[in-house]
Amino acid sequence: MRSSIQRGATPYKRGCRFTVWAPHADDVFVVGAFNNWDKTANRMSKNENGWWSVDIPEAKPGNEYQYRIINAGNEYLRIDPYARQVTSSAGNSIITPPYDIKKEAEFNPPSLNELVIYELHIGTFGKQGKKAGPGDLEGVIDRLSYLKELGINAVEVMPIAEFAGGYSWGYNPSNIFAIESDYGAPHTFKEFVDKAHKLGIAVIVDVVYNHFGPNDLDLWQFDGWSENDKGGIYFYNDWRANTPRGETRPDYGRKEVREYIRDNALMWFREYGVDALRLDMTAFIRNVHGRNDDPESDLPDGWSLMQWINEEIKKYNPQSLTIAEDLQNNPYLTRGQKDGGAGFSTQWAAPFVHAVRTALIGAEDVSRDMKAVSNAIMHRYYLNAFERVIYTESHDEVSNGKARIPEEVDPGKASSWAAKKKSTLGAVLVFTAPGVPMIFQGQEFLEDDWFHDQDPIDWTKKDRFAGIHQLYKDLISLRLNRDGKTKGLTGQEVNVYHLNNDDKIIAYHRWDSGGPQDSVVVVANFSSQPCQNYMLPLPDAGEWNVIFNSDSRIYDPNFEGFGNSVIHAEATDKEGLAAQAEVSVAPYSALILSQEK
Repeated sequence: MRSSIQRGATPYKRGCRFTVWAPHADDVFVVGAFNNWDKTANRMSKNENGWWSVDIPEAKPGNEYQYRIINAGNEYLRIDPYARQVTSSAGNSIITPPYDIKKEAEFNPPSLNELVIYELHIGTFGKQGKKAGPGDLEGVIDRLSYLKELGINAVEVMPIAEFAGGYSWGYNPSNIFAIESDYGAPHTFKEFVDKAHKLGIAVIVDVVYNHFGPNDLDLWQFDGWSENDKGGIYFYNDWRANTPRGETRPDYGRKEVREYIRDNALMWFREYGVDALRLDMTAFIRNVHGRNDDPESDLPDGWSLMQWINEEIKKYNPQSLTIAEDLQNNPYLTRGQKDGGAGFSTQWAAPFVHAVRTALIGAEDVSRDMKAVSNAIMHRYYLNAFERVIYTESHDEVSNGKARIPEEVDPGKASSWAAKKKSTLGAVLVFTAPGVPMIFQGQEFLEDDWFHDQDPIDWTKKDRFAGIHQLYKDLISLRLNRDGKTKGLTGQEVNVYHLNNDDKIIAYHRWDSGGPQDSVVVVANFSSQPCQNYMLPLPDAGEWNVIFNSDSRIYDPNFEGFGNSVIHAEATDKEGLAAQAEVSVAPYSALILSQEK
């Protein structure tokens, strides 16, 4: 349901209605281009529950404006909290008609078990040529066809709500309803979503509700009122305000703030037609310190707010998805609300990324723990294997003292043999273990170093490391069963049935219903030594084709192409499976096997 009160600036045929919440104000005026910024020309009327409104016939789309709030003789000029567009985070609101998504233009996103996510940052992914400032939405639109060609069917955009300055990751939102002015206008983001959908790519938007700001934050003491010198009407005004970003946690228990956040979540679906939201650091929405098992610091209002948002989004469009970044291994994030859960579709999986990165980055083979890798592959939060997003690189994993896996493996030599081998071995696990696979921008062509918001993607690497790029294309194709031989990778079932911690060999079976063109076996060698003529159990006897070998010379001229092309499995009862065969796997490499019939 839409809010009972229309919020912000709502243009209509003969003017514009302005509505703002300022319960402690003595007087509120709208000042803008339509009244030559006259401070007293357009006084607002106070309605119930602290809402103020006025109709201004002269106001029209494109006009800049602010609210002038008077409290106890003090004057505050504020950006509209509901503004869809601003001149900057420290500037003016702009009257912008909201978009209305037409039903015939609806896009059906891939189902969760067939989702392949590409995380990108507008300011670095969308940077083109020598144009000043950060990259923008137009630059990203120009590269959507590249993502289509790679095989991606979902793009996750790091936060695009207005933030302070032009360079940022986006996790410091000043105006959560407005598109970041350095990235483009609202209509440009709508064009981005429409173009992505035409290419068959779903759009996921990161949103930040665990804190606001802290800089250029007009919501701070918005109408002049506060307690304990804290944030005022939009924020907690006690110990619950404390976050790692300052004392800027929204007051999840206050009706108007809950509706403000709910309205924002729904805006992305209603007005832009996005397919999913990823909520940043939900641990700090549900607990002051971002922890499990800390009842004294829990925020029940934050938990119920997440439940409400998920419920409202599903009511609007049952196909829409929500993703939690919680990273505390809490299964209740993705459980249904009838079971006490928050109702998210899926969540980022810390148990996977931490175990797999540790196994890949370690310098000595003896330190690689195959049991930890097995646990990472087998882990699930509840009943659905796709309740987790799995990855080896994200914006968090490649920054703040951490770097891309090739750089972590071989500092300063991210294009070395070892860096390529270990990073691509990690990619195999991402695309074959159960879960929703995600890669971070540039990962597919060996982007190195660490991520920061003023370091654009080096697109020359796409050609320099064309083989690595092809490897990712092949893995994505297999993950999505595009050749009809790997349906098991879209299925629920997994069994790590062989683990050799001495030789660092692991093998697992993926299947949906099972049988030829469904069952998939992955054999991975986490050792620097080749695995030759290794006797391995297999789920069924007969001929198994090696449909992928990460050591193929196609992927790099320095790879060996070592390993089988066809494997003949003979019936046996070894390790409780039906067959066994000799396999050979190159160092730090993996094979993917399937049966034709």
